[in-house]
Order: sequence, then C-alpha cells, then structure tokens
Amino acid sequence: MESKYINIHQEIIDACRTGDRNAQFRIYQLYYKAMYNTCLRIVNDPAEAEDIMQESFLDAFQRLHSYTGEGSFGSWLKRIVINRSIDCLRKARETVSLDEVAFDIPDFFPENKEEEIQLQVAEVKKAIFRLSDEYRVILSLFLLEGYDHEEISQILNISNQLSRTRYSRARQKLLRLLKENNFINAFSTN
Repeated sequence: MESKYINIHQEIIDACRTGDRNAQFRIYQLYYKAMYNTCLRIVNDPAEAEDIMQESFLDAFQRLHSYTGEGSFGSWLKRIVINRSIDCLRKARETVSLDEVAFDIPDFFPENKEEEIQLQVAEVKKAIFRLSDEYRVILSLFLLEGYDHEEISQILNISNQLSRTRYSRARQKLLRLLKENNFINAFSTN
C-alpha cells in the first residue's frame, strides 16, 4: 500500500495488517505510553485509562485496513484513543452547570529553577484533574494535544463556538482553583 505520509514504522504497520502478533506488540511498545497519557488526561482515572488504551489498540488492529497513510499512524491511533476516552466520559457524564465567573489568566512565565518549575507543573496538573470532565477534556485537547477548536468541535460533536466557550470557562475555573490554593500569588511573586 502506497502512503502519502512517509511513516517511519510503515514496515511494522504492514506486518500488523497481515496479523503478525510480534509486529502488533512492537506497535504497542512504540505507542502505549503516549496513548495512555492522552487517555489519562481525558478520563482522569488510571485504571480506566489503562482499559480504554488496551481497547483502543485492539480496535486499531481490527480497523488497520482503514488507516490510509494520509497522516501519521500515531495521530490516527491517538484519534481512536481520544474518541474512546470521550465515549467513556459520555456514558458516565452527569449534567454540569457551566455558569462561571470570568477571570483573565495572566500570560507570564517566571524564570525559576527547574525544581520549582516541576513543582508548579505538578500543582497545575492537580488543578486540572480537579476540573469537571467537560472542562478537563477541552483543556487537554486544546492545550496538551494541540487540537484547534474546529477539530475539537468535530471530536466532541459540538459547535465551534461552544468549544471556545467551554475552553474559556475551563481556563477560568482552572485559574480560580489555582488562586484558591494560593498558587497564582506564589507564582506571580517569584
């Protein structure tokens, strides 16, 4: 199969298409960490993320014939993981009120030592995991996975405007959580 995207793992992918278990295991080894982290950022549950990731790989191997090579294999696989993660959230979702007070997130980054930065990253991650599912998903897809609002609206089956609104509210909620923990004050005084 000739692909439009030059994939560095194309030989392994082709072997997977023939049902080669060793090739499937090799693909799993190459991608499982990134896929697990993507899933964990969305579902916020390590055990659930592990299950979804495993199911995503099984699904990917069954649907490998639909991978056309127009993009990277990793992005194709990530899309499966994201869709399965979001489906899991949809099944467990409770209605969440989106009425939030507006805050502006400051656009600054201090020049700190690496240890301090790691502590700050850990605090931000904790705050992100405290967000509701719909806020955490939007932030993860936009900030961490690099999707734009048009792509997010397609993934979540919502309007582009709603994607932007939820992202804005998620940012505001994250800022409020960080302020409650005095993280913003400590962050801005360094």
